[in-house]
Amino acid sequence: MRTIMIFSALLAAALQFNTASAAPTPAPENAQVYFIWPHDGTVIVHGKFWVRMGLRNMGVAPKGTGGHGTGHHHLLIDTELPPMTEPIPNDRNHLHFGAGETEARIELPPGKHTLQLLLGDQDHRPHNPPVYSKPITVIVK
Repeated sequence: MRTIMIFSALLAAALQFNTASAAPTPAPENAQVYFIWPHDGTVIVHGKFWVRMGLRNMGVAPKGTGGHGTGHHHLLIDTELPPMTEPIPNDRNHLHFGAGETEARIELPPGKHTLQLLLGDQDHRPHNPPVYSKPITVIVK
């Protein structure tokens, strides 16, 4: 039993060290992520709509693949940018497109909403420097 406890403690420490010591994936200074659609101020007649995401000077790659010069999209809804030194959260305000998607159909309730894109590396961490769009506002009728 004591051996299992020691092994568990060592494994936990190794995992913590590995996560904490992982260096951010570099991104070119001129990389840009942006919305193709919707545009800032777009009025959405129905709650479901397509979001089309663009990327310049980098490539899109699914989670767990790629490396330097690649990443995948994360859509931030009604939230601020997360800490740039930690993995991007995965919840209703932080949508992950880890299969390498460049468009997605989303549904939002009526009202004013803020959208922002943040590129993540193969481990869902922001790059260095971080690659994110300006926030835009959409209004769902």
